[in-house]
Amino acid sequence: MAKIVVAREAGACFGVERALKMVREYAESHTEEIHTLGPLIHNPIVVAELEELGVGMSDTPKVAPGSTLVLRTHGVTPEVERAAREAGAKVIDATCPFVLKAHRAAERLERDGYQVLVVGEAGHAEVEGTLGHAPSGTVVANAGELDGMDLARKVGIVVQTTQKRENLRQIVAALVGRVAELRVIDTICEATSGHQAACRELAEEADVMIVVGGRNSANTTNLADIARSCCSRTYHIEQASEIMASWLDGAQLIGVTAGASTPASHIEAVCDRLGELAE
Repeated sequence: MAKIVVAREAGACFGVERALKMVREYAESHTEEIHTLGPLIHNPIVVAELEELGVGMSDTPKVAPGSTLVLRTHGVTPEVERAAREAGAKVIDATCPFVLKAHRAAERLERDGYQVLVVGEAGHAEVEGTLGHAPSGTVVANAGELDGMDLARKVGIVVQTTQKRENLRQIVAALVGRVAELRVIDTICEATSGHQAACRELAEEADVMIVVGGRNSANTTNLADIARSCCSRTYHIEQASEIMASWLDGAQLIGVTAGASTPASHIEAVCDRLGELAE
């Protein structure tokens, strides 16, 4: 029978657990309409579970007066938050504290006269929220995007919390010698770094890797990429029912990891499913 091992660091991070606790407890004790502004976290299964509790999702901050609007973990721009409060709804801010740290860092860099570069994925909710705090900032996904870019003498960097640290290193290395002053505020979440290191460690030993989490989750996708670089038989799933018995053929060690938006109960369900199929 194959051995099933969960990465030493995997699953929901502090910010996600905090947000879920806030929303669930509020929903259980209040009767008004509750909406999250966009998905609370990038995990469709969890979003569906929240809907069962009566927590809907809104694409706009202008919800009905008297209702409650929850700002997602990825954060929002100051303009969006202002619009939500002006709409007359009660606002609950579930923004991850580590994302708020990136917001404050971006504001400070712009205020101090730095050209702000946000290392991350253009269009990602967290990145858009950070740019809202440094309106003149520019998103840089990788070192290659710096080619031909007009750079100021003073450049400041903040980072999407779920980025790979190696990507940050490459961008910093590409900037050294091109600018007179470079200030780097490493806002990568330590949980993200820990998840990535543990994923690589396990994937180097595993015959099969199962990565659990939303396909729309940046940090889970990064984990799948890391696992795949070490273990060709890597599968990114959102729920246990997706696992196929054929994936496990001949495997002696099956590794499991999960993104920061994946609750422990989802990991347990995957391990149970793997245990059934591996018998």
